[in-house]
Amino acid sequence: MVSASSPLLRGISSDDVTAIAEGRITDPFAVFGPRHRGRAGLLVAFDPHAVSMEAITPSGPVPLAPQGHGVFAGDLGRRRKYRLAASDGTRRWEYDDAYRFGPVLGDLDLHLIAEGTHRRLWQALGAHSMNHEETPGVHVAVWAPNARRVSVVGGFNGWDGRRHPMRRRGAGVWEIFLPGLQPGEAYKYEIAPPEGAPFLKADPLARLTELPPATASRIPDPGHRPWGDDAWMQTRAARNNRDAPISIYEVHLGSWRHRDGRALTYREAAVELVDYVHDMGFTHLELMPIAEYPFGGSWGYQPTGMYAPTSRYGSPDDFRALVEAAHAKGLGVLMDWVPAHFPNDAHGVAHFDGTALYEHADPREGFHPDWNTHIYNLGRNEVRNFLTANALYWLEDFHLDGLRVDAVASMLYRDYSRGPGAWIPNKDGGRENYESIAFLREMNTLAYGEAPPGLMTVAEESTAWPGVTQPAHLGGLGFGFKWNMGWMNDTLRFVEHDPIHRRHHHDLMTFGLVYGFSENYVLPISHDEVVHGKGSMLEKMPGDPAAKLANLRAYYGFMWGHPGKKLLFMGCEFGQGHEWNHDQALDWGVLGIEGHAGLQRLVRDLNTLYRAEPALHARDADPGGFTWIDREARAESLFSWLRLGHDGQPPVAIIANFTPVERRWRLGLPRPGRWREALNTDAGLYDGGNRGNLGAVLADGPATAGQPHSAEITLPPLSTLFLIPEES
Repeated sequence: MVSASSPLLRGISSDDVTAIAEGRITDPFAVFGPRHRGRAGLLVAFDPHAVSMEAITPSGPVPLAPQGHGVFAGDLGRRRKYRLAASDGTRRWEYDDAYRFGPVLGDLDLHLIAEGTHRRLWQALGAHSMNHEETPGVHVAVWAPNARRVSVVGGFNGWDGRRHPMRRRGAGVWEIFLPGLQPGEAYKYEIAPPEGAPFLKADPLARLTELPPATASRIPDPGHRPWGDDAWMQTRAARNNRDAPISIYEVHLGSWRHRDGRALTYREAAVELVDYVHDMGFTHLELMPIAEYPFGGSWGYQPTGMYAPTSRYGSPDDFRALVEAAHAKGLGVLMDWVPAHFPNDAHGVAHFDGTALYEHADPREGFHPDWNTHIYNLGRNEVRNFLTANALYWLEDFHLDGLRVDAVASMLYRDYSRGPGAWIPNKDGGRENYESIAFLREMNTLAYGEAPPGLMTVAEESTAWPGVTQPAHLGGLGFGFKWNMGWMNDTLRFVEHDPIHRRHHHDLMTFGLVYGFSENYVLPISHDEVVHGKGSMLEKMPGDPAAKLANLRAYYGFMWGHPGKKLLFMGCEFGQGHEWNHDQALDWGVLGIEGHAGLQRLVRDLNTLYRAEPALHARDADPGGFTWIDREARAESLFSWLRLGHDGQPPVAIIANFTPVERRWRLGLPRPGRWREALNTDAGLYDGGNRGNLGAVLADGPATAGQPHSAEITLPPLSTLFLIPEES
C-alpha cells in the first residue's frame, strides 16, 4: 500500500485518495472516471473489495495501479469505451463504470424543477431503468439542495456511500446513471448534510418500496402492461359529474376481508372486493390511502412514499389490475390523498438533506400538534411541485377516477388546532394560509386540465370555507365535491337520541338544507365515525337490537333520499356490531344474525333506486331539485320532502318517521293518482315489521302542506318510505 505522504502514481493526489476513503468526495465526476481533475485519459476508480483492477478496452486491457484504500488509477490515453475488471485475489468481476457516463437530465428539466412547474416530475426524479449511451442501467435523481454529498447505496455496492456519490446539477438536483442495475434492487440515498454525519433516506420519488417494516426504495420495472379500460376512460365523465348518481363505498383494504389470516392482495381484491361493491349497487370504490406508509395504525394517513402504492398488497401493476377490474365492472375508483402533513420517520422526507427542506423550519408553521407530524412548506416551489405532480401521477399512471383530499381544513387555516402565540399570521395579519390556498387551486386546475378527462376531486373540509367547489378561476378552491361534515354531525346527533327526545332536536335534521346547495356535497358516513370510541353505526342507535336495526334502516333511507352524493364506510352496510379495528377483518359473521342481511339488502336496494331515479341524483346540487312537504312535524319526529328531476322525469316523495309509533298520515303530493311504494325500510325483505301500504297509495285527497293533492298513508314505526307516481 502506498503511504499517504508519498507521491502517488498517475497524477492522483494523496488528498484525493484520503477523501475517497473517508467518503468526502463532493464532486465525484471530477475525481472518478476517465478525466480525473480534467486530465483526459487519466482513469480513477474505487472498489474497497479489490486488490487489483484493470480497464478492459476494445484494444486490450489497461492495468490500473493501486493507490491505496481501494483506489486505482491508470492512463487510458484516447480510449473512451471500457469496462472495469477487478479481483480480490480469489474471484474476478467486471462492470461498467458509472463515472464514464454523461448526465441524463437536460437543462429544461432542471429549469422546470427550479421553477416548480415540472408537470411530470416523476419522469425526471426517482429511479428509472433506461438505455443511456447504448448501455442498460438505471438513472437515479433526487432533489437535495443543501447536501454536501449524495450517494446511491444498496446491496449492489455493499450499502457503501463512498462507491456511488452522485453528480450535482442545477436546481439542487443530484443524479447518476448506474449501469447494469436491475429492477427490484433495493436502494436508498446516503446524504451528507451541511454539518454532521451522513444518514440514509428513502427516495421521495420512489415508485416501488420494500415491504414494511423495511424502508428501502426499490427499482421499479421499466413499464407496465397496457391498459384495457379504454371504454371506461372514454365515458367516465358522465359518471363523475354532479348530475350523476354517485354512491361511494369507502374501504380500508387491509381490513375489509382476510384470507388465511392476512389481508387480500390487490389482485384478490380485484375479484372479491370489486364483485361485492358492484353487487351492492355502489357506483364508486374509495380506498383509504394507498401511498406507502410505515405505521399500519395510521391507516395510510401518514405516508412516506407518496409515489409508491403500498407493497403490503402487491406491486404497482397489481394495483393497476385492481383499478382496471373496477372499471370493467362500471365502478369508479377514488383514493384518499394526504398533502396536509407527513410523518417524521427517519427514512422519510423530514429534514431530508439535513435542513428543513420539505417542511417549515418554524414549528408554528411546520408541525401539526394533532397528529405529531410535519407540514409541507407549500411556499417553496419545489415542494409545491412535488405534490401537484404527485396528484397527476396517481390520476395518470393508475387511471384513478379521483382523489379525496384529506384534512383540507388544516391546510386552510394557520391557526388550525393552535392556541394564541402558537401560530404565525399571514402577511396581512390574518389566519388564512395563502400558500395552501394557492396550492389547492393549482392542484385542482392541473388535475382537471392535464389528467385524463372525467375525473373528480373531493375535499374533506370541515368548516364553512366559501367556494370549495367553485372553479379556481372564479376564486374558489376548484374541487369537484366537498364532504358535508355538518350534515353528518347534525344528523348523527339527532338519531343517537332516544326517540322520545328527538322532538327537541328536530332542526338537526333540517338545518343541512339551509346551506345544502352552496357546494357540491357528498354525504359521508366514513371511517371517522366508527373509531376512537365512537362505536359502530349500529351501536349509535338507541333501543334493543331490533330497534337499533330499524333506526339504522330509517336513517339510511333518510340519507339516500337527501340531496347529496353518498358515501358509506365498509361494514356499515350490514350493521357491523363493534367499531372498526384496522387490524381485524370486518365481522362478516353477523350476516347470520337476524336483521343484518336485511340491512345489507336495504343498502343494495337504496343504491339501485338511487341510480334508477334521476330525481334522486340529477339535481343534487340544485335547489330546484328539492322541496319540503312538511319539515315542522316536530311532535311526530317526521320529515317529508320531494326530490325533483329534470323535465319529464317523475318526482320522488320521501317521508321518514323517527319514532317507534305507527301513524296514519295525510301526505301532500304534487300529482293525483297512484303512487307506488318504491321502497319501504320496514319491509319484511329487510327484516322489518312488513308494515306499509300494500305497494301503493292513492293521491285522491285535498290539498295538503302546500301540495295540490294528498294521500292518506301508513307510516311504519322507525321507517322511511319512497313514493313514485305511476304512469297514467
